[in-house]
Amino acid sequence: MSGHSKWATIKHKKGAADARRGKVFTKLIKEITVAARISGGDPDSNPRLRTAILAAKAENMPADNIKRAIQKGTGELPGTTYEESVYEGYGPGGVAMMVEVATDNKNRTIAEIRHTFSKHGGNLGANGCVAWMFNKKGYIVVEKDKADEATLLDLITEAGADDMSEDGNNWEIVSSPAAFHQVVDRLKAAQVTPAVAEVSMIPDNHVKLTGKEASQMMRLMEELEDHEDVQHVYANFDIDESELHALTQAR
Repeated sequence: MSGHSKWATIKHKKGAADARRGKVFTKLIKEITVAARISGGDPDSNPRLRTAILAAKAENMPADNIKRAIQKGTGELPGTTYEESVYEGYGPGGVAMMVEVATDNKNRTIAEIRHTFSKHGGNLGANGCVAWMFNKKGYIVVEKDKADEATLLDLITEAGADDMSEDGNNWEIVSSPAAFHQVVDRLKAAQVTPAVAEVSMIPDNHVKLTGKEASQMMRLMEELEDHEDVQHVYANFDIDESELHALTQAR
């Protein structure tokens, strides 16, 4: 999964600034609302809702905001109805990409997403063109200074995780979606705070990018993730850590 944790960790660290602008909260409220509408407002019986609430709490969203979002999803409060879609395509260098959106105007959103891809050296493709390259997994990143390898491996194995690997300054932990919450709970009980904890689409392989293509890829990722209707962007690029940091710092 080379490259995955670096971008995920950078996104997490950007989250505080994004939250001040309301972007993170807006996306999380949409996710909570949609999850509650589809499978009910009880997080104990709705894993997707529980994951969304976990993410919201990690961003210090007030409990009242979370409660209102759930109530809008269940119909207890009036609210906007969002339609979910997944768009697939290719970024610079042939990078495979999946974009999950929640929108109240699908025609507007797909036109804007298509334009963003084209502007940064990519293009949208047909449904199914890249989805086969990704697998849905619980995905957790722990920075190396938070736990040593042996301790961390014992913790996650007991909790039912599938694998742990090294990526630069991070440990990457992968589980089934079903085991995700118990792995996170086990880490937190041991006072190990993940840098990233999410149910994600993990690529089977990666495309190495440098130079112009790496820069284009970062601009594409950042513009897509800044879009108000985009909930998640998944991609199989790999950029060296030093270059990735230089590109994101330059933004």
